[in-house]
Amino acid sequence: MASRKLFALPALVRVTIARSARPFSVLNRPPPRYEGHVPLNAFERVTLAAGSAVMSLMNPRRGDLIAALGETTATPFFIYRLRDAMLSNPTGRRILRDRPRITSKTMSVTKLRALPENGVGRAYVSWLDREGVSPDTRNSVKYIDDEECAYVMQRYRECHDFYHALTGLPVFVEGEVALKAFEFANTLLPMTGLSVFAITRMKPAERIRFWNTYLPWAVSNGLKSKDIINVYWEEELERDVDDLRNELGIKRPPDLRDTRRSLREHKRIAREKRDMMGGLRAD
Repeated sequence: MASRKLFALPALVRVTIARSARPFSVLNRPPPRYEGHVPLNAFERVTLAAGSAVMSLMNPRRGDLIAALGETTATPFFIYRLRDAMLSNPTGRRILRDRPRITSKTMSVTKLRALPENGVGRAYVSWLDREGVSPDTRNSVKYIDDEECAYVMQRYRECHDFYHALTGLPVFVEGEVALKAFEFANTLLPMTGLSVFAITRMKPAERIRFWNTYLPWAVSNGLKSKDIINVYWEEELERDVDDLRNELGIKRPPDLRDTRRSLREHKRIAREKRDMMGGLRAD
């Protein structure tokens, strides 16, 4: 199904791409199409994509570089495919019409903490509290020319923490790479696939765990599940999170924090045994 969607590009989209691809110089830049929009010519787009890819790999905490990579590689094709996935779904069309935003102003963490314990909203705010992040950490889109597609990218970006909460994956590199692999299988956005190269920053044991456990989970669940871009999270906050997972077709992966904690505990016990045996030999 993903391959059929990949190559089904409506005529209207092809016309839009052609218009946005018209060449211009830095001295004759067209006016912005929405607030914050920065039009780029082909050379600027390729240069920014390449530079942000290299620098974000060196420093994965630079959210601005990851955002630039996501935007410059999503056009002129992949973001339209994701927009079309929303247009083909009743809920996705409502999201495009309503244009909801996910920020601390629209998502009161105080109200979220009062929601049912196993609800989507409670799982979301518990994940925010545990990982020490905020809904306000997402950069605004500026390098996508089409205004509607810019919103689609913004929506994906602001929903990212809900994907974390749904899967239980943490924010450190191992968890982020696993989630990005899942997102790539589900959304086909190139940046999410390119993020897998961050495995070079993992320790050998973490890379083995990723290849053997989390990558197979990501590919299988990302391909089989429904388009997660079409979830109207604002309307699902009180719903049982397990029920939503079942509807979307997502199985939660092994808890990465528990796995790492258990391995550390095993290492500590083994070290104490070695130290004790060393002490007995000395006696």
